[in-house]
Amino acid sequence: MKVKNNYNECLTNLACSIRKYFELDYKHNTIEYIDEILNENKPKNVVTILCDGMGSNIMDRILSKDSFLLKHRIKSITTVFPATTVAATTSIMTGLNPVETAMLGWDMYYKEIDKTITTFLNCEKGDPDHKEIKEAILYKEKHMITTPIIDEINKFNKGAGYSLFPFGDNCYTDIDDMFTKIEKICLEKGKKYIYAYIKEPDHTLHENGCECEIVKEIMESINDKIENLSKVIKDAIIFVVADHGHKSVKNIDLNDYPDIVQCLDKNTSLEQRAVNFFVKKSKKAIFPELFNKHFKDDFDLYDKQDIIISKLFGDGEENAIF
Repeated sequence: MKVKNNYNECLTNLACSIRKYFELDYKHNTIEYIDEILNENKPKNVVTILCDGMGSNIMDRILSKDSFLLKHRIKSITTVFPATTVAATTSIMTGLNPVETAMLGWDMYYKEIDKTITTFLNCEKGDPDHKEIKEAILYKEKHMITTPIIDEINKFNKGAGYSLFPFGDNCYTDIDDMFTKIEKICLEKGKKYIYAYIKEPDHTLHENGCECEIVKEIMESINDKIENLSKVIKDAIIFVVADHGHKSVKNIDLNDYPDIVQCLDKNTSLEQRAVNFFVKKSKKAIFPELFNKHFKDDFDLYDKQDIIISKLFGDGEENAIF
């Protein structure tokens, strides 16, 4: 296995350090230097800000060396596999690896309803109208583990937990509103954990690519707003993380490879850069040969058993649908 995340020092482990600080149980090792920061400072307010797509690689390319975020970066750690919002944000919010949560990728095959579903949208993959499927919602509720740390903090009276998103119930209106809400929450009494999600720079990167000027403006603005937050909130530790990074790539359309498509029993799933193929039984012998003929210079092919043995999706108790 050429690609392997460090599941001893990844987003999951950061979440476990936060769980430990709030006296919740945790299933994976914590990160020692994060534990030390929390134990030495004993902050009343712990804030995690996740900037979608703002991995260390793109920070190093775009932000100046004297920027607040780079000057205060403790260390670059890995995300989970696959490096995607569905898997990674679930892990940082729960303290569990994808093998445990079963939140494996943007599109997943739901066996009980025999459909490939866009996980966060609860619609069938490729549906331009994004029509929610009730059975998909029920399947996710039944099988996926997504209970966030904040819910457990509130449930077990370990302080107060808050989440801030630009969508859903009680969402913030814009990024300035998000930071204002964080400031107000931190002024309240008692020990608190705040998890805040920013959809940038991911949204703009997908639309415009890695080198556009507006991405630089967005990241510099995020940097400045986090620096200002650090000055105005008291008795607080702020962790700034990303779920993944970005890199410019050239897309491959499988429809241009009819010999590959003819081997497939179902739609592809998981991620565009970590594609899951359901291969017809009659084509299993020929599929690796065809795949490597077309794609060996850019991709490695593994069968299901290879992936399970490798623990590519992390260790822990395997979810029933994994």
